[in-house]
Amino acid sequence: MSTRNETGQRDPAACACLNLRKTARVVTQAYDAHLRPTGLRATQFSLLATLAPRQPVGVTQLAEKLVMDRTTLTRNLRPLEKRGLIRMAAGADSRVHEISLTEEGRAALQAAIPYWENAQNSIAERLAEPRLDRLLTDLAAAREVFRPGYRHG
Repeated sequence: MSTRNETGQRDPAACACLNLRKTARVVTQAYDAHLRPTGLRATQFSLLATLAPRQPVGVTQLAEKLVMDRTTLTRNLRPLEKRGLIRMAAGADSRVHEISLTEEGRAALQAAIPYWENAQNSIAERLAEPRLDRLLTDLAAAREVFRPGYRHG
């Protein structure tokens, strides 16, 4: 795909942000379809899977790990808390809210893993494993370049 149109100007259709977001939506829809029997969405599965090995964890630390702002993370955590899959409580410092998986959350994550593995295998098959490996490497590099604190311009 050329990043310039016939007049030599940058082509808006080649916008990295637009194309990453479109791809993220399509891939998320694929994972959602595989995870549907579990009652979890791909974003919820990712939150539980990221939380599981590092709990309890503060909202700020989890937001940094997921590269999300705190308000978006909190909005995404509320349905999991309502379902009893996570617990949010004040930490030793009452200004810090800590999140941990409940037993129900651990069970839901374990039950969802085979569905996630099916989704992951489907993506790897459709892209071909070497291409997926390159994609994941390129995405990690892009995150590093644009991480908070990177000097833009």
